[in-house]
Amino acid sequence: MRTAAIDTGSSVPKYSQLRDILLDLIYTELTYGQVIPSERELVERYGLSRMTVRQAISGLVSEGRLYRVPGKGTFVARPKIELPLRLASFSEDMRARGLEPGAVDLERRLVAASAATARALGLSPGDPVHLIVRLRTADGVPMAVERSSIPAQLAPGLEEIPLSNRSLYKVLEESFGLVLEQGEQTIEAAIVDPADAALLELKPGSAILRLQRRSFAGGRPVELTDAVYRGDRYQLQVGLDVPSSPRWRANGPLAEDGLAPGGASSPD
Repeated sequence: MRTAAIDTGSSVPKYSQLRDILLDLIYTELTYGQVIPSERELVERYGLSRMTVRQAISGLVSEGRLYRVPGKGTFVARPKIELPLRLASFSEDMRARGLEPGAVDLERRLVAASAATARALGLSPGDPVHLIVRLRTADGVPMAVERSSIPAQLAPGLEEIPLSNRSLYKVLEESFGLVLEQGEQTIEAAIVDPADAALLELKPGSAILRLQRRSFAGGRPVELTDAVYRGDRYQLQVGLDVPSSPRWRANGPLAEDGLAPGGASSPD
């Protein structure tokens, strides 16, 4: 472990300094599944109280950087997957990260579109839509539960096509000529409900990311999806663009000229 020290004269809390030391250790010396030094070792090495050490470790556990195994210690967690703000299939995105994507069919049926679904898809209430519920996995680990609605008139017979371990976007393109070209998406933090917690192998009350996405092909909406992603396995990354015509002072932009996050849509 690299030599580091706690700056007792710093205004930065000691637990926060230790958190940074542990993050440096995770990023530079340890890999997934390796144990970190015990609380006792950290107390002795950095001259901290056990409460301070526990606070730093608990914070990293909450962030999904570490995980505890009772009686064995605290270990480095799998790196979080960045959720791209672009319209791409889950399968393509996982393969690009060196992970094997998977999909388990949980529910497939034709249903009557609710008023909200019909409005989003440009249909009349009661029009038939394909309801597709799937558990998405990466290297066999549950990652997300997706609930998609697709107008039946655009994909006749879709209910007969197997989707296990296949990209829905690829099936829509190859079987029905629906090439998804753009989308809109909202992302919010939420608490997992009991049913999804069981599917995702999460503890009740765990944090999740809820994504609501509408995708378009040929200028019309063809997919409406509500998905929940594991909060301990995903993080968002967005680019920041400078406004096209900011008003500049000599030493920088005016206070109201801020940086705005760019965005688009995300996986199937």
